[in-house]
Amino acid sequence: MTLPLSVLDLSPVSSGRTSSDAVRESVELARSTEADGYRRFWAAEHHNIASVASSAPAVMIATVAAATSRIRVGSGGIMLPNHAPLQVAETFRVLEALHPGRIDLGLGRAPGTDQLTALALRRSREALGADDFPQQYAELLAYVDGFPDGHPFEPISAQPTDVPLPPVWILGSSLYGAQAAGAFGTPFAFAGHFGTADPVEAMDAYRSSFRPQERPGALTEPYAMLAVSAIVACDEERAGRLARAATLSMVRLRQNRPGPMPSPEEAQAHEWTELEESMGAAFGRFATVGTPEQVVAGLRERAEASGADELMVATNVHGAQERRDSYTLLADAWGLSSGA
Repeated sequence: MTLPLSVLDLSPVSSGRTSSDAVRESVELARSTEADGYRRFWAAEHHNIASVASSAPAVMIATVAAATSRIRVGSGGIMLPNHAPLQVAETFRVLEALHPGRIDLGLGRAPGTDQLTALALRRSREALGADDFPQQYAELLAYVDGFPDGHPFEPISAQPTDVPLPPVWILGSSLYGAQAAGAFGTPFAFAGHFGTADPVEAMDAYRSSFRPQERPGALTEPYAMLAVSAIVACDEERAGRLARAATLSMVRLRQNRPGPMPSPEEAQAHEWTELEESMGAAFGRFATVGTPEQVVAGLRERAEASGADELMVATNVHGAQERRDSYTLLADAWGLSSGA
């Protein structure tokens, strides 16, 4: 059986384009990848980063789900510490009511931004320093499943109450996320496109810590998805140029100089310092770049090493058309069933 492929979208902002262009281009990408046969389309949550426009995943999910008919649409993810658990439960129950059976709720514990912006989101320095993800997660579920007798929030439930909460995933870029997903009995999505832990170690930690939960729709067996970075073009040289530009964008972000995604021509004209080359090489180990056949081989190797049940592909390159083309080339070479 062909391993399922899904899409992780950050609404990258290309040089010469605007951030509002980027979110509209994401909707077009969703339509295209649905036709290509991808299983899911997840919108990320990032704030105050000039190179990405994915600041409101719930809005993107509603828009993408309305613009498509089959592909599952979800959050990759909702950064739970930035939101009240009740608000998340209500929002995703509404989405499930509007698009039944097509919504995923991916949850993360990172802020998805810098500390100052996280403070603006959370409105409290105490909340900024708190590490209470397990408590927030339990509260979110309780608005659906019910609170224990005597709990101060016992009278509150997330509306609408006649639909389930969509399937909940735990996202992670470290062993903490893997162990949390296992303990909570949820599917797990590991950020193999930038994560600090080895994907094999993270997947093993998830499976070894997995404990099924007694709640409607809960998993009985672990299910792990590996997020990967991939750039595909018809020829190796063009793929390399696209990857070089994406690397420059990431280097600038790490240097706290974020900006729109440079074009391959801008990256070629850039005078790279020795430090930038070193940073770029470190980033490059996360990416699989090349022709369709080369990328398929590389991704299959990553999937087999980690034992992933599904791959989620992040392709951040300059130009909306080349981004769509990259996903289409990969889908064709991977053997996805178009329109399935």
